[in-house]
Amino acid sequence: MWITPEEVLLANALWVSERANPFFILQRRKGHGRGGGITGLLVGTLDVVLDSSARVAPYRILHQTGESQIFWNIACGSSRKEITEHWEWLETNLLQTLSIFDNDDDITTFVKGKIQGIIAEENKSGKPQEEDEDPGKFREAELKMRKLFGMPEEEKLVNYYPCSYWKGRVPRQGWIYLSVNHLCFYSFLLGKEVSLVVQWTDVTQLDKNATLVFPESIRVSTRDTEHFFSMFLNINETFKLMEQLANIAMRQLLDNESFSADRSLPKPCKTLKNVSALKRDLDARAKNERYRALFRLTQDERLDGHTDCTLWTPFAKMHVVGQMFVSNNYICFASREEDLCQLIIPLREVTIVEKADSSSVLPSPLSISTKNKMTFLFANLKDRDFLVQRISDFLQRTPDRPCGLITQSVSQNLSEYPSTPPSLPPSPPVLGLGEMPQNQHYSPNLPTAKKGLLQIYQQDVPEELGPKVTREKMKEESWNIHFFEFGRGVCMYRTSKSRELVLNGIPESLRGELWLLFSGAQNEMATHPGYYGSLVEQAMGKCTLATEEIERDLHRSMPEHHAFQNEMGIAALRRVLTAYAYRNPSIGYCQAMNIVTSVLLLYCTEEEAFWLLVALCERMLPDYYNTRVVGALVDQGVFEELTRECLPLLYEHMQDLGVISTISLSWFLTLFLSVMPFDSAVLLVDCFFYEGIKVIFQVALAVLHANMDQLLSCSDEGEAMTILGRAIMTESAFSIEELEELYVLFKAKHIMSCYWGASSTAAERHDPSLPYLEQYRIDSGQFTQLFSALAPWSCGLHTNTLSSRLFRLLDQNKDSLINFKEFVTGLSEWMHLHHSLIKLLSSILVLQCFFNLLEQNISIKTTTHFCVVIQLQEQFIEMCKTLYNMFSEDPMEQELYHGIATVASLLLRIGEVGKKFTNNGSQKTEVQLPSAVDALQPEREDSSGEGGSGQSLVSKALAEAQLETPPATAAGSDEEAKDDTSVSSYSVVSAGSLQCEDIADDTVLIGCASGDVVDRRRGSVPDADWSITFEQVLASFLTETSLVDYFEKKHDIQSKITACKSLRAVERQTSTSSDHDFSLNTH
Repeated sequence: MWITPEEVLLANALWVSERANPFFILQRRKGHGRGGGITGLLVGTLDVVLDSSARVAPYRILHQTGESQIFWNIACGSSRKEITEHWEWLETNLLQTLSIFDNDDDITTFVKGKIQGIIAEENKSGKPQEEDEDPGKFREAELKMRKLFGMPEEEKLVNYYPCSYWKGRVPRQGWIYLSVNHLCFYSFLLGKEVSLVVQWTDVTQLDKNATLVFPESIRVSTRDTEHFFSMFLNINETFKLMEQLANIAMRQLLDNESFSADRSLPKPCKTLKNVSALKRDLDARAKNERYRALFRLTQDERLDGHTDCTLWTPFAKMHVVGQMFVSNNYICFASREEDLCQLIIPLREVTIVEKADSSSVLPSPLSISTKNKMTFLFANLKDRDFLVQRISDFLQRTPDRPCGLITQSVSQNLSEYPSTPPSLPPSPPVLGLGEMPQNQHYSPNLPTAKKGLLQIYQQDVPEELGPKVTREKMKEESWNIHFFEFGRGVCMYRTSKSRELVLNGIPESLRGELWLLFSGAQNEMATHPGYYGSLVEQAMGKCTLATEEIERDLHRSMPEHHAFQNEMGIAALRRVLTAYAYRNPSIGYCQAMNIVTSVLLLYCTEEEAFWLLVALCERMLPDYYNTRVVGALVDQGVFEELTRECLPLLYEHMQDLGVISTISLSWFLTLFLSVMPFDSAVLLVDCFFYEGIKVIFQVALAVLHANMDQLLSCSDEGEAMTILGRAIMTESAFSIEELEELYVLFKAKHIMSCYWGASSTAAERHDPSLPYLEQYRIDSGQFTQLFSALAPWSCGLHTNTLSSRLFRLLDQNKDSLINFKEFVTGLSEWMHLHHSLIKLLSSILVLQCFFNLLEQNISIKTTTHFCVVIQLQEQFIEMCKTLYNMFSEDPMEQELYHGIATVASLLLRIGEVGKKFTNNGSQKTEVQLPSAVDALQPEREDSSGEGGSGQSLVSKALAEAQLETPPATAAGSDEEAKDDTSVSSYSVVSAGSLQCEDIADDTVLIGCASGDVVDRRRGSVPDADWSITFEQVLASFLTETSLVDYFEKKHDIQSKITACKSLRAVERQTSTSSDHDFSLNTH
């Protein structure tokens, strides 16, 4: 091809002349073709190392005049055929013309002009205009890449770098070529040629590391192998470009789109050496992405430039060093020190831009004022005049801004201009509250268009001065002080103080406003007035796959919240989800969007919730909510890598169980809203809108780290999932307000123990160095008092026994004291039991088994399949009595008694049938059981001595239970003694003593080790062969509707807390009177 004439001083160095005439010489590179020998190997090596174009174009034509030692390179070729065509053209068209010139300089000038004219004509007719932006050296490298690797014309080279490729243990020096779709490497050293081509879509991982073997290298991992490159002149620039190209390739693969260059990039002021237009495009893309991510701006925002400067911060009375960023719609500032100060000024809010007088103290100052009367002072600007001109240009193009805004030393005040364009349609007619025009789905007068659902449903509730209200007012006051000091709205100074307030929780009244601010959704909503309303009108009424899925999930969105138990909340949720599905059909609707949107609607209006959803799906969590949830899967992989790096031992174990990929997807998609208590999850959403996705990673890692010991001991996926579910959800049966009131009661018990009847000193019960919930502790007696007062149902004589056993379970460090955290955990578990008959029965039986194992020092590994077998009639009757004691003073007491008697008689029959499966069952005297109806009448006869029938055992037990009255609360030592006595009547019998084929290996058998003990306690003779299973007990209980209804109904803990407070007030009055009487007696 013809090339721009270049001067050559040594024409014969490393070249061989093949043809010549008085004006031109055709040469071939040494080592190319036949007979290269050692010289060819050396020349080829030099060409590769020095990036010589001769490796690709081994033929050239030089222009020479007379006796001159200066030559001009005018053409080159990759093949003999190509260069011969150029030679023949010169001989035919120029040779005769040049012979008439008398001056050598005129000949050279004519040849150079002719060649440049040919090149210009070729570029004009055949090549695209944009290629002219690339320097000649870069175009040469691109041709070389296509020649070496057989790339098509469409493949664009981005950049190339010298480096070493490690093939085995030997580094091969060469050049790495980074194109849009490929990573290529070529090396030629002393006859050893290495050529490598890797598609970016095959790359699975890129790492930059430094080891003894590979110093400061880049590792490129594919599905099949790994490649190492080192010896880079600028490894950071190379690695960043490789990362960017790999990400672009992945994006193209997911979106099924080809790469398209950005045609709107401004042309450089001067040609950059060896930098292509494509490289400038990618650099600009990277800067734009960082800029938009840093300040939460929209996807169409383009960074125009940035410059170093200082910003005067009135709250700190100092100048902060940082950078100013200017784009088509915003002026932003970020301090050099992270979290020190950040500022976003939308150009739509700007009223004054003024150049102040420079001084030695404040060089090149620039003042910017906004509509909300805030003024920002920048200084130390390098090119202030150019910056002001660029801001002025952008202001003239900004909507809501008049044309002709010129900001010089004296600025124009824009407050006199209208803030809304005159072309906006007139406001709709005012309607009554909740009224809707005909055939209209959304109106600005809807309640949900003005307030969040939480505010709507709380406006009719009388305000109570409780702990929650006090806490909310304190938060509001803190934020009001912050607004006064740092400003309010989109132009607010964002500092570390802002971050601290967010971490403490945003008050409910400000949550919607601050979510919009920190997410950047406020800017989109302000620049698109009326967009949501028109979108709703277009979307509603259309039937698509997305709308069908939305209708299916509407009533699954926070069904426990009263805001979504009526049509108002459901309709608002429907409109927001349908509008977004219509706006973004590539996403449409995805499960988990309903959960997130329902939470947004609690604190925001419909339009605000819609724009928050836009910010969430399109900027903050891109590609999360689509059919393939690609973004969530990518972050899931990132989370696995973070786990591998931060928790290596746990990572290996969790990988074997396959748990991380299962749990993290639901955590990320719903922002923990579906797996965490609501109050805690909303605080996490506060932090997410301020900090971004890194908060989700931090919380997820913290959950794994906090439960690492338990997770390492897990043997299957189900067990690990259970542990993580409990760790996140905490299974708390109480609200925040109830927890605060419970803490007051608990602390009161602790303080009483410090002065009255304590078995330990106050120092032992209070440790201020511990976390707040673990500082105060109570003993077993105080726990029993609280348990008896707060439990959802009384247990008669068994109340002390159950509370003592529960205390022993909660006392993990065996110091006979428990803290508030342990107390709430136990009470919460017990509160959850009354919602499920299955949980109650299984916990009673397993609790008995657990204490038997503890007493006999037998270790057992619990599994997910835990079968309990009752092998003693006496034990079964005790369980029936315990259950019946719970029914006292219940309005349905007689129905419940009837149900217990019916179930007990049925189970006794089942136990008798089970005797046939034992070795000695046939040798026992069969007991004839009366009908279930007879069992309903309690008998007073003594069944001791001869043993009695099963029916009489049931009748006597229930009659005793009916006549029992709860004893007074005993001291802790008495409770322990009673508990030990009751537990000693049970023991574990090995599975080998039973010949029942239905009993599994992990079945726990509860029987009696000494019949004498039972005889002494109850005067009855147990049947050693009688047994039933837990499954039989459960199935029998589920047949009685009265029993099921009793355990499924909810109990109000608040009423019991109120009763406890009243009792405390009476105790204080009694205590005060006693002290007064004692003081009188002493006098």
